[in-house]
Amino acid sequence: MEKEHQIFGIRAIIEAINAGKEIDKVFIQKDAQGDLMQELMKTMKRNNINFSYVPVEKLNRLTHNNHQGAIASIAPISFVSLETLVEGVIESGKKPLFLILDQLSDARNFGAIIRTAECTGVDGIIIQKQGSAPVNGDTVKTSAGAVFNVPICKVDHIKDAIFYLQGSGIKTVAATEKTDDTIYTIDFNQPVAIIMGSEDRGVNPSVLKIVDEKAKLPMFGTISSLNVSVACGAFLYESVRQRS
Repeated sequence: MEKEHQIFGIRAIIEAINAGKEIDKVFIQKDAQGDLMQELMKTMKRNNINFSYVPVEKLNRLTHNNHQGAIASIAPISFVSLETLVEGVIESGKKPLFLILDQLSDARNFGAIIRTAECTGVDGIIIQKQGSAPVNGDTVKTSAGAVFNVPICKVDHIKDAIFYLQGSGIKTVAATEKTDDTIYTIDFNQPVAIIMGSEDRGVNPSVLKIVDEKAKLPMFGTISSLNVSVACGAFLYESVRQRS
């Protein structure tokens, strides 16, 4: 976490949240207590701020300043709302191509996916506020700066975003091994949102129940799955092939 992208100290973080700063994630010391810490927790929950509990050693590595048991990372970008993103793309006359990341947690995978998304013409990336990878220095670096070119939207719940997209005439396709259909049998040459799951669990089963279609990549080796950023690239380039 770059120094210019962090806020340390409980009161400073509370004020930043109340001022509308783009807080990406807050790291809270395990077993931290006190009235001010309770106020911070209430403020974060009220504003749907992503946070996690960490050992004090991690906080000490992030800063040598008096952090008081709390450090926040400020996103280097501004996020867009789902409605603004979808309506803007539809009104532009383009054939929408969105990417939904269902609780992808690794910042480097996130950055690699953003880079590929930018190269393949993705109109926007949708992530969940809680449990998703942060937009931090690692994300910016591995995206090769593409994070500044692809709109990113944070939503409270992935399922609500899917329902909204479906209601807007956009087909949702989940990447999963739990299907007989491969990406080569799916029609990507239409308004579509591709859903990629987390590194360890894949797409959430509750999400799989509501998507329009499911697709997998053919696998011929002894290893049963690809890295999520590699798999995402395969899905996106199949959509490029069909749309070209």
